[in-house]
Amino acid sequence: MRVAIVTTCPSGIANSVIAAGLLEKAAKDLGWQARIECHSKVSPVQALTAEEIALAEMIVVVGDGVDLARFNGKPLYQAAVAAVLPDAAGFLQRARVEAAPYQHVAKAPQAAASQKRIVAITACPTGVAHTFMAAEAIEEEAKKRGHWVKVETRGSVGAKNALTAEEIAAADLVIIAADIEVDLARFAGKPLYKTSTGAALKKTAQELDKAFAEAKPWSAAAAGSAPAASGKAELPGVYKHLMTGVSHMLPLVVAGGLCIALSFIFGIEAFKQEGTLAAALMKIGGASAFALMVPILAGYISFSIADRPGLAPGLIGGMLASSLGAGFLGGIVAGFLAGYSAKWVAQNVKLPQTMEALKPILIIPLAASLVTGLVMIYIVGGPVAAVMNGLTEFLKDMGSANAILLGILIGAMMCFDLGGPVNKAAYTFGVGLLASQTYAPMAAVMAAGMVPALGMGLATFAARNKFTEAEREAGKASFVLGLCFISEGAIPFAARDPMRVIPSTMLGGAVTGALSMWLGCTLMAPHGGLFVMLIPNAINHVFLYLLAIAVGTAVTGLLYAALKPADKSVAAVASKA
Repeated sequence: MRVAIVTTCPSGIANSVIAAGLLEKAAKDLGWQARIECHSKVSPVQALTAEEIALAEMIVVVGDGVDLARFNGKPLYQAAVAAVLPDAAGFLQRARVEAAPYQHVAKAPQAAASQKRIVAITACPTGVAHTFMAAEAIEEEAKKRGHWVKVETRGSVGAKNALTAEEIAAADLVIIAADIEVDLARFAGKPLYKTSTGAALKKTAQELDKAFAEAKPWSAAAAGSAPAASGKAELPGVYKHLMTGVSHMLPLVVAGGLCIALSFIFGIEAFKQEGTLAAALMKIGGASAFALMVPILAGYISFSIADRPGLAPGLIGGMLASSLGAGFLGGIVAGFLAGYSAKWVAQNVKLPQTMEALKPILIIPLAASLVTGLVMIYIVGGPVAAVMNGLTEFLKDMGSANAILLGILIGAMMCFDLGGPVNKAAYTFGVGLLASQTYAPMAAVMAAGMVPALGMGLATFAARNKFTEAEREAGKASFVLGLCFISEGAIPFAARDPMRVIPSTMLGGAVTGALSMWLGCTLMAPHGGLFVMLIPNAINHVFLYLLAIAVGTAVTGLLYAALKPADKSVAAVASKA
């Protein structure tokens, strides 16, 4: 039998791929010829051809949001992803019996009149989880209301699903859900609404309502003096500027940290021997990538504040912070100083029209660089360097009690808002200390950040009778995300039950952070989860580190499993059985 199968799921990551794999294997076991169309964000969609549809004796659609018009007249069976997972072969046999010819009904013409065209951009500092989850939430809510929507994601690998000039021109609304600064020049004159990725993810319907009500035509002049929308969901400017700098700094920290870890394969002090591969790796990681870390942080904080004219003063200020020993704290100060200096010069220095072109390439960079440089050298640099040196020495020499307290604090912060401002503050603290060869806080940060998603996965396994089938599937995906250090996997649970989930995750994170610091674990890479263990020496005390994560996960998972009341629908099914 020839069958054409289409799979999709809300996340476009886990369940769609899992369902496709199960159905492909089940069809093969049944002796059927199957052609799979899997809608996934991790790989391009290989759409069914018209010929394949014509030859198919049955169409099976798993999930919602699939255009069924192309299957008009074909025997079709549609069900949710959850129906496939327990018994894929039985699912296909049931589909064969219950499939019925599909009759496509065109939408009423009047429905098109109310349809709006929405374009959006999502972006978060790390460009991993919030970026794509917010995009998915916006797409789902807009489609549910019958609107046309396209979301451009600014993730860690660059812009995906990029908006074209034609799509922007035809748009009725522009939504910018970003925790970092985004260039808005191409949206000039379009109704635009700004919010955060967290608000777009957790309060999608409310934010979409506010977008239609509060969006205002965007212009560069208006943007300099007032926000694009009056909603409170947009992140404070200082936080957004800081996260812009952090997001551009992260690739340097990742590459540099892993190169340093690789150099240690040949021995902890092998890099001191000139001409060896270990020395070359240390030069790439420590002398180059880490040397650029603070200047890039400062440069892009300044860029976020003052646009391109602020980049040069910020880079110069960041380099001065490095050379003065002020570290990442000095880089943050230099970035804001350079950015606001450049912005002040741009707004207040008036030149004749014939000389106006000199401002962005001569006047602003020179004036802002002088202000930033002189202030860093004569006023700010020394005190900040003293603070940074004191902090570094304190962390290196702290006793076990202080280490445990620090671990509790940063562990709880990592698990409080699951990728929000508090989480990012703890993360930035850990990343910033890597440049000063202080690796223990980063280990505690990443270990604790894995706990919320891992804990929710464990809870759905430990107390299956308290969770619906959909929640158990979300728990599996959450567990995988947790292994990758994507704590946002716990957001669906926290949004549904915050008063139980958040205390459970914070307690588990605090325990993990405390254990990691007490056991002396260190980490040289700021991301990657357990997969960083594939790099030799990236983590010391590997088994103790795994123990800390396992204990925190158990605390979170078992506590939430105990606190959560049984779902009524699950209880009803259990009583009938």
